[in-house]
Amino acid sequence: MTSSQARNRRADAQRSRAAIIDAAVRVIDGDPDAGVEAVAAAAGVTRQTVYAHFPGREHLVRAAVDRATEETAAAMDAADPGTGPAAEALVRLLDAAARAAARRPGLVRAAAALPTTPDAEYDRHRPVTDRIGRVVRRGRRSGEFDGRLPVDWQVAAVIALAHTAGTESAAGRLSAPAAADALRTSLLRLLAPDRPDRAG
Repeated sequence: MTSSQARNRRADAQRSRAAIIDAAVRVIDGDPDAGVEAVAAAAGVTRQTVYAHFPGREHLVRAAVDRATEETAAAMDAADPGTGPAAEALVRLLDAAARAAARRPGLVRAAAALPTTPDAEYDRHRPVTDRIGRVVRRGRRSGEFDGRLPVDWQVAAVIALAHTAGTESAAGRLSAPAAADALRTSLLRLLAPDRPDRAG
């Protein structure tokens, strides 16, 4: 095989893999229990082709989730997190992430059903976590956020509050605007540094 043929074969494999992941995102989002056969049909390939790229359904779901995470990260970047007060930027980031997740509810459910470990979960969410961490660090440098607490704890607390707001809204216990307002208020109280006018 010539080097040109090898390059063409690699390019074909990359296109095939990308088409399978695209199909997996669509199909699994529509039906979180969808199997490899449904994804293969949507991608226009055989089951054997899918298995050549992904050893099993779990690997396929993880690849689809990774693609959705990339979409979320891109949405967060588009929220312009480097400008304006850090608190406002943080709210924009979380809103962008929530809207991106809301576009893929079936995929979110499928991801939640995957076996995992705390370390694996952390790595999977790293693109989102890193973006939140950058804004938190900016707020600490500017004095908007409390610089005494560990950054990782602040980031984890921000994410936990965002998940709580989403859960309360999805359950109907808070309207979407009320959940967003509660999240913003809670974030400001959590992250704000102590000042004399807050004492008492």
